[in-house]
Amino acid sequence: MKIELLMGNVTKNYLYTFFFNLNLTRGIWMIYLAGRGFSLLQLGIFEGVFHITSFLMEVPTGATADIWGRKASRLWGRVLFFASLFIMLFSRSFFIQLSGFVLCATGYNLESGAGEAFVYDSMLLSGRHEDYKATAGKQNLVMQSAFIAAYILGGYLAVRSYYAVYVFSIIFTVLSFITALFFIEPVISTEKKDKSFSFSNIKNSMYRQTGESILVIKKQPRIAFLIIFSELIFTFITSLFFYLQNYWKGNGVSEFSIGITFAVSALAAGLTAYKASVIEKIIGEKGVLLLMPTALLVCLWGISSTPYKAQFYVLTGVIDGILAVAVSDYINRLIPSENRATVLSFQSMAFSFFMIIFFPLIGWTGDRYSLDKAFLMLSVSGTAITFFYLLFFRKIIVEKK
Repeated sequence: MKIELLMGNVTKNYLYTFFFNLNLTRGIWMIYLAGRGFSLLQLGIFEGVFHITSFLMEVPTGATADIWGRKASRLWGRVLFFASLFIMLFSRSFFIQLSGFVLCATGYNLESGAGEAFVYDSMLLSGRHEDYKATAGKQNLVMQSAFIAAYILGGYLAVRSYYAVYVFSIIFTVLSFITALFFIEPVISTEKKDKSFSFSNIKNSMYRQTGESILVIKKQPRIAFLIIFSELIFTFITSLFFYLQNYWKGNGVSEFSIGITFAVSALAAGLTAYKASVIEKIIGEKGVLLLMPTALLVCLWGISSTPYKAQFYVLTGVIDGILAVAVSDYINRLIPSENRATVLSFQSMAFSFFMIIFFPLIGWTGDRYSLDKAFLMLSVSGTAITFFYLLFFRKIIVEKK
């Protein structure tokens, strides 16, 4: 396989990443479905089913990418997301909408492990994997740029027509699918695997692939530590993203102002991700793994205890940008290519697991008491988790150096 063809994957992936994340419905789907007659309870069930599906499907879809190819996995992910947008746009049936959220979650699952593994293995086979951190930083900047565009364009169109929001999202999904057609599959193993599609072969292949990937983590407990550490932080940041919308809206802040705050946070994440390799050289790996949870804790208490919620939320974007690149590089260096997508799916599975726990707990606390109390609960939880994190840090990270 020619090196220039594999490195072409990286360039194409920047374009794919931009179209993939240009989902204009990201910040308005709850408002749209509520306007179509769905209750808050039903909206909560939709979100819950999404994360339960993600939790259950992460490892099977990661194994799918390792067995049948990263390119195929990403293409099928786009097809399922395309179908979910159509269902959300047109259906008024609760159960059909529920199936749409299952498709949406599975579509993201098919991308989550495969996308990162696709880029890393393309660089590995072309001898450029040492540059992965810089490439991941550029890719994260592209992703955050797409988020900024989606917040601004989605908000602008939603005021005029929700139909337009979904039509443009469908168009961008098609463009991402077309871009993925031009990817070149990195051949990561000379081992011949049975890729036939009988139920028995699919079951046996996935069982074997998952078992091998679990052994990889058992041999490298540092992988599990990094996964738990990073996904807990991403869970807290994601929860703040959703619940701060409701908090600010309830306190009279306009959608446009909320969108600007999210756009600034995305810009901060993109810029720090772009410079993550430089930052990591300055403070070191241990610096990243010690400073980021501490910085998040400061942000959590700032959001729960001060009037400067927007400013502290923007700072979470800095944490997000650095971690998304640095931890990705740390984990990928520890994983064999033939198990990469499956192990990375364990990482996404951890995120879904934590979201299933924390997201409804925050919502229940907000409904039962207030969102201020919910943010305080998040700060207390973050403090306790950080304490236990620091207890295990030296044993897992330092002693494994």
